[in-house]
Amino acid sequence: MSKTITPYKDSSLGKKEQVTQMFDNISGSYDGLNRVISLGIDVKWRRKVVALVSEKNPETVLDIATGTGDLAILMASTSAKKIVGLDLSSGMLEVGKEKIADKNLTDKIEMVLADSENIPFPDNHFDAITVSFGIRNFETLEKGLAEIYRVLKPNGIFVILETSVPTKFPFKQGYNFYTKLILPVIGKIFSKDNNAYGYLSESAANFPFGETLNNILRKISFIECKAMPQTFGVATIYTATKK
Repeated sequence: MSKTITPYKDSSLGKKEQVTQMFDNISGSYDGLNRVISLGIDVKWRRKVVALVSEKNPETVLDIATGTGDLAILMASTSAKKIVGLDLSSGMLEVGKEKIADKNLTDKIEMVLADSENIPFPDNHFDAITVSFGIRNFETLEKGLAEIYRVLKPNGIFVILETSVPTKFPFKQGYNFYTKLILPVIGKIFSKDNNAYGYLSESAANFPFGETLNNILRKISFIECKAMPQTFGVATIYTATKK
């Protein structure tokens, strides 16, 4: 990333603390607003992630930057006996815990307040690890990826779902118009945090994607790195594994 993007330009806090504050602020409206912003397509993308993980028949799954637990809940349809949702935001986790309880999944899904750059689990612990729309919020991308590599079992699957930038006309122009002008306005209308959705669109535009992100994964020692653009390139699913 060419520069560090943070939610609050005038804050003296580091990126990690600012991101935590931002998600605590928007936790109550996050799910509904995401459905509006993505026109519901994000659910389809998450189901593709679940299908990729399910093929590996995992017993243990870690969902990093789990937020309100959407992907962790979907993972309950896999063979996994234990699913851990990890996030820095206690506000997002509390919303997620309520959703998990409503679906009677408390015995299978555990929500953990922790830092993705200091994961509180031993080496080679999880069969599958996922991150959906959270990897660009890491304060230090390579440190977070190295932690993920550490706790992933050899031959385990790592799947990322993240926003990316379309490169072909007219999708590139339409994406730029929507993210720079429309998305922040929607965020301000529906969210009490005026900075949040401006940050989310700006961070998406500046985050490395495609082969650039694959090369970062390879630098960490991940192998079999693959990028699969979704919906004209507005998002990308990445898969990788550990030697």
